[in-house]
Amino acid sequence: VQLQASGGGLVQPGGSLRLSCDTSGFTMDYFAIGWFRQAPGKEREGVGYITNRVGATYYSDSVKGRFAISRDNAKKTVYLQMNNLKPEETAVYYCPATNILSMHPEEYHYWGRGTEVTVSS
Repeated sequence: VQLQASGGGLVQPGGSLRLSCDTSGFTMDYFAIGWFRQAPGKEREGVGYITNRVGATYYSDSVKGRFAISRDNAKKTVYLQMNNLKPEETAVYYCPATNILSMHPEEYHYWGRGTEVTVSS
């Protein structure tokens, strides 16, 4: 099972960025994919997740209305569109997989390498 987040970089406050999560080694239909972030010195924080098949989404209150998660099962890719980014959202972003619906990182079984997002002027 492999999950690889990409698309991070430097963006100005108020800017937008789209992250991708490329998956392999498992059938996406059976898993929900989450997005988490971890800033230096802080605990890992749930951003949101997208369910299998139907593709229903759930977001944390801090990003609701600004972030959007989508998935393309044919491409085995999940996306995180981030708009109106804030400096405090500077972090490494991860896209783990789980077979339950959760915003708790300990309930995600498969993790890959994250991508770094820096929001700064």
